[in-house]
Amino acid sequence: MDSLTHHWLKRLTESRKPAYLVIPDLIEEDLASGRLRPRDRLPGLRDLAGALQLNYTTVARAYAEARKRGLLDARAGSGTFVRGRTQTLPLAGGTSVEMSMNMPPEPPELAARLRDSSASLFARADPYRLLRYQDFGGTADDRAAGRGWLKQRLPDCEKDTVLVCPGIHSALVALLSQLARPGETICLDTLAYPGIKAIASQLGVRLQPLPRDEDGPLPHAFEALCKSEKPGAFYCNPTLQNPSTLTLSTQRREALTDVALRYSVPIIEDDAYGCLPADNPVALATLAPELTWYVTGFSKTLGAGLRVAYLRAPSARQAQRIAGALRATTVMPSPFTVMLATQWVNDGTAHEMLDAIRKESNARQVIAARELADWHYDAQNDGFHLWLPIPSHCDWSAPELALQLRNQGVGTVAGAAFSTDGDPPNAIRICLGGPQDRDDCRDALQRVAETLNDPHHLHIPMM
Repeated sequence: MDSLTHHWLKRLTESRKPAYLVIPDLIEEDLASGRLRPRDRLPGLRDLAGALQLNYTTVARAYAEARKRGLLDARAGSGTFVRGRTQTLPLAGGTSVEMSMNMPPEPPELAARLRDSSASLFARADPYRLLRYQDFGGTADDRAAGRGWLKQRLPDCEKDTVLVCPGIHSALVALLSQLARPGETICLDTLAYPGIKAIASQLGVRLQPLPRDEDGPLPHAFEALCKSEKPGAFYCNPTLQNPSTLTLSTQRREALTDVALRYSVPIIEDDAYGCLPADNPVALATLAPELTWYVTGFSKTLGAGLRVAYLRAPSARQAQRIAGALRATTVMPSPFTVMLATQWVNDGTAHEMLDAIRKESNARQVIAARELADWHYDAQNDGFHLWLPIPSHCDWSAPELALQLRNQGVGTVAGAAFSTDGDPPNAIRICLGGPQDRDDCRDALQRVAETLNDPHHLHIPMM
């Protein structure tokens, strides 16, 4: 560090800016040039003050400014470390740490396996087959793979009730278009996947939120709605719910399906995360198979770009009906990704990937528990997102906090994105799958904790 402080002393002498602003500039420049690297330890405040011939307060102010810019990380008992700009924590397709999009982590040990299996499949495939129209709903082999995957959750899944779709979202578009006409109602939790809100808005379908308690939507509220205005369907994300992380208990699932059965209300069971927990309560589709449209896929369990989903209809006739809606809205899934998904299910790669992603999610949840130990939040060990309510004693509002974190290079989502009742909770959702590795995840969560604890945040300009 002697050469570094000598360089800084020279630059401080030449500059007309206040020293507390020059030092963060120098840290940023030295990071860009390679003179400093992320996780380098910097001198303590008193040591640096002595080396630069500055007073302690000026150096403390400089380090505070550098922390605001996301350049430094102070760890109690360990010292001050260079954090680096956000390019050290790259977003898969953008400019900051991606903790706003809910996607599974990417265990590095799987990269070679995925590359080899993809290359092998492409080498064996008829290239023209990949450019042709496909059997809608999947070939016989694709549907058989889908049934095999679904049998983890639906042991009695029948042959003619399964369709292969281009992602869960497309299946939801088709289902809402068939189960509710414009102006009609779909009921759901007061917190829900933002995609269902967007779909309903596009189709002119009205969303009716059901009051909830700590166990999920209230069955008696569902029944009251069924008595006053029979909804077109009940939409439910029962496992590791997005965003609250709640998994409905067997008792609550039974109570909700009992209401649906008594009033003949179709159920849309969006089980995007259903394969993640090692121990998951019975599916709603098992409790009410004659009413439930069950959909799951690979984008939330294996990789966000693998847009392949399996839709199980209540009957073969209803499967044919929804196939027409899917054909009208999405035509067909990508032939190559469906072939890849079928191979991975059949050769065991999908299960190996799922196990590795579950293990990585467990590890990142341990990191979150340590870095956010001072804050109450909701999470499940096998999931890769968490829901953090902002305590009343904090001055932050969720939108303000999310914006400030984005200014510091960490993407999160405020509670309003998930609210269906117009009364959003003051909370943010943080996704652990986006950071490239565990160190990046730890660094990003430290930024979240520091921002929550920062008593000077109201004086930070928001651009």
